[in-house]
Amino acid sequence: MTPIEALNRRIEAGQLNRDPAQVSAAEALTDLHEKLAGWRIKDGWVRHKTKPPKGLYLWGGVGRGKSMLMDLFFENAPVKARRRVHFHEFMQETHARIGEWRKRTHNKKGQADPIPPTAKAIASQARLLCFDEFQVTDIADAMLLGRLFEHLFKIGVVVFATSNRVPDDLYKNGINRQLFEPFIDMLKDQLEVMEIGAGEDHRLRQLTAAPVYYTPLGETAGVALDAAWQRLTQGATPQSCWVTVQGRQVQVPREASGVARFTFEELCARPLGPADYLALASRFHTLLIEGVPQLSVDKRNEAKRFVTLIDALYEAKTKLVMSAAAEPDQLYPAGDGAFEFERTASRLMEMRTEDYLAAAHEDAMATEDTPSPSQR
Repeated sequence: MTPIEALNRRIEAGQLNRDPAQVSAAEALTDLHEKLAGWRIKDGWVRHKTKPPKGLYLWGGVGRGKSMLMDLFFENAPVKARRRVHFHEFMQETHARIGEWRKRTHNKKGQADPIPPTAKAIASQARLLCFDEFQVTDIADAMLLGRLFEHLFKIGVVVFATSNRVPDDLYKNGINRQLFEPFIDMLKDQLEVMEIGAGEDHRLRQLTAAPVYYTPLGETAGVALDAAWQRLTQGATPQSCWVTVQGRQVQVPREASGVARFTFEELCARPLGPADYLALASRFHTLLIEGVPQLSVDKRNEAKRFVTLIDALYEAKTKLVMSAAAEPDQLYPAGDGAFEFERTASRLMEMRTEDYLAAAHEDAMATEDTPSPSQR
């Protein structure tokens, strides 16, 4: 099924409203789909019978359906060796690959440049790379991208990326940005750049179509949360993934279209801390949390983690849909920690308002001119 066929099927099923900008983007992705279907690889990763097609860089504002369109494209893409990955996660993995390569080749002659073997290793696993939320906020990433992608494109890797930024605004105001600008030129040469124009904020419409806080716990709340998940992911196939935080891996059991779903225990009964919650808040524009119990001193540690989690989500303007045992002001009614929880209750109330739901999601971990830890 091509992307335009998949989109039309969802429109006919009533899962989506017809949006001319989304239709145009799906048609562009269908063109890429058909070109990939005619692309044949010969002799492994080195040569091709035909030149690989240009990729696509799809950019536009929040809530325009970019992640949903990537799901439609990726699920039926006619390339077996393909990968869909959040760009920030890909860069973390790439830095780790380079670090491991340097350890293996320490003191070996003729092994001074880790970029060609790293690109070759990436290409051996995926000939089609789909990057969701392409953004550059780290000087270490900015300085690496040009040479890495030069080798990936030479090998014949095809790239499809979504972003909130036009290519010329990537790493805007970043340190030594002039060294990054050749990469922007390369990106525009290798990928067709397409804006998904302004229109309805589909994410906001789905968030405001029904309540985002369900209480008390029970079958009704469970059904409502399932419906919210289907509505927000727009029928995309969920998958599990890992978010790398300071060298550790935090598992996300279900993720689709920029939305992640957890139980309270998965987020607050495990030894997670502020860095983990900040990473999740930055990575996903919406979190669904099910089964938040009434809190007390018996669940002191879980309550502290929940407070930290809500702080991270609030600062990043990450949207929250949750089911809980009680209304926010009754979640921690008495005992040690109840007073401190009052701010969390207030934030939970604010996070249900249309003003909060309409606010742009922010990167809680970095800004465009923030240097990497190695530069601080």
